[in-house]
Amino acid sequence: MKATYIDYSDTNSFSKTLLAYLGNNEKLAPFYGNKPDIAGFGEQIKLKKGFAHRELLAKELKEQYKDLLESSPQVAQHIQLLSDENTFTVTTGHQLNIFTGPLYFIFKIVTAIRLAEDLKKAYPHKEFVPVYWMATEDHDFAEINHTRVYGKKIEWNEDGVSATGRMSTDTMAEVVKQYTNTFGLSDTATKLTEMVQEAYLKGRSLADATRVFVNEIFKDYGLIIIDADRKAFKELFAPIMTEDVLQEKSFKAINKTSEQLEEEGFDTQVHAREINFFYLTDEFRERLIRTEDGRFEVLHQNLFFTEAELLEEIKNFPERFSPNVVMRPMYQEIILPNLAYIGGGAEIVYWLQLKANFDQYSVPFPILIPRNSAMISDDGLASKIFRLDFTFKSIFKPLNSLKNEYVKRKTKQRLQLQDEWMEMNAIFGRIKLRAHKIDPTLAASTDAVKARLKKAMNNLEKKFLKAEKRNHEDALIQIERIKDRLFPGGGLQERTDNFAVLYLKYEEDLVKELVKAFHPLDFKFTILY
Repeated sequence: MKATYIDYSDTNSFSKTLLAYLGNNEKLAPFYGNKPDIAGFGEQIKLKKGFAHRELLAKELKEQYKDLLESSPQVAQHIQLLSDENTFTVTTGHQLNIFTGPLYFIFKIVTAIRLAEDLKKAYPHKEFVPVYWMATEDHDFAEINHTRVYGKKIEWNEDGVSATGRMSTDTMAEVVKQYTNTFGLSDTATKLTEMVQEAYLKGRSLADATRVFVNEIFKDYGLIIIDADRKAFKELFAPIMTEDVLQEKSFKAINKTSEQLEEEGFDTQVHAREINFFYLTDEFRERLIRTEDGRFEVLHQNLFFTEAELLEEIKNFPERFSPNVVMRPMYQEIILPNLAYIGGGAEIVYWLQLKANFDQYSVPFPILIPRNSAMISDDGLASKIFRLDFTFKSIFKPLNSLKNEYVKRKTKQRLQLQDEWMEMNAIFGRIKLRAHKIDPTLAASTDAVKARLKKAMNNLEKKFLKAEKRNHEDALIQIERIKDRLFPGGGLQERTDNFAVLYLKYEEDLVKELVKAFHPLDFKFTILY
């Protein structure tokens, strides 16, 4: 594949706050730690040097991978390396979208893989392991129960219960059939079908099925896929759980930071609560709140704890306490020797709200790396873009702007009436002067006539353009089709399309080409064709 790169600001698709972070805006400096560059990683390594839970981490990962390690030697090696004090992780996280969901799921993981490779070159005496953190405790099933292939929505029609990672895949036969039926007939289609069936039709939990599927795609790169819904990990986090629940420390720190960001003119993404944990069982995941009488209530379950009872519950059953969106990042940093978090634009923005909370708990704040964002075209589509005298950068403009630009560039007639209006403007100046001499009140009438004429001339320009568009109808239809292909539904391709479409075309070369093309620390939008 060929690759070209453009600034994120030229895509008109990313928030002001993210662009400010990428642009090293000084106003954001208090809201993150080390800078996202090679020197910053040197400082971050020093911060995480004393990570104390390596043996436990390796033990838990070996248990999670017990059926996969034999067929995944690179993964096995990375798990073993995590026991060494000179090994560090770079982590991305995402929900358990069925069949990986939209393309940016894949892009996140590839960014982590390439960043780990780049860090190894910069620090050859250290080891760097890419990690995909599965959001197994998330309960928003409607966000993950579908994907799109060739424009067709494939949906798992099931009622979501509790944490999505604990859901059984026993009812996925029909949705697997719908998904694989879109693949067509080829050796690659057969291979991908077998991968999907092995993962999702063996009665596994959704967490385990996701691990099997994603591991098959990325095992040669040693990607570690972690499920943190484990008692042993929660025990490490129990002291912070207790402080958050009893003292509301996170609520106070994060809300103060959010106010400071907004005062500086930046957006915020999340809101901390007084208690930032859910109570989790196999049947439900519900918020924990403090009642007026000082007890603690699990919403909608008629379940209450006194303070003493809650402390005993955290001590004995820490796995029943599930961090929400503002505490999950800290949980990650407690159980991993992690240097960086790789996230989408919205994720980076909400991580900026969290640093003060990390500081008060004396937990090192990771380097924030926006995931690589990309568009994948082909030679045929690229040729059409270039034949129309556009570039990949210009194709991000709105459809009507592209059409107007093309017509104005190609027409032999002058479509705008600026010169004529300048002449008209001079004439009206003389008319207004004559009117004023006759009766000063007539000046307003002259201005009104001038305004009506200006409006009429603007309408005439539009008719000129519309008529000329008819002369270039074929080219304008091509422009529409290009936009539809590259921006399905009017948005970025990566936010809609599933990876299967590209895998069926490129097989393993897809990931190889992405790893080759992505440059995580350059912060450029990648276009491949």
